[in-house]
Amino acid sequence: MNERLKKLVDAAKELSPEERVELVEGVLESLDATDPRLDALWAEESNDRLTAYRRGEIAYADFDAVVAKHRRPSDR
Repeated sequence: MNERLKKLVDAAKELSPEERVELVEGVLESLDATDPRLDALWAEESNDRLTAYRRGEIAYADFDAVVAKHRRPSDR
């Protein structure tokens, strides 16, 4: 951990538990920021996939069957 991060962690330790929770939530939200361009691309992709499914160009895959197929033997 570099010195700058160490100072931030030390400062965070001085906060109340409630304030630390708010800090963590703020940091996590910053990592999950949306990009309108990516959102638009994913919306277009999902619409294209749905249209292809409705035309019979792609098959339906049952979620539970897919998970079971790829589950490690130790997870069974």
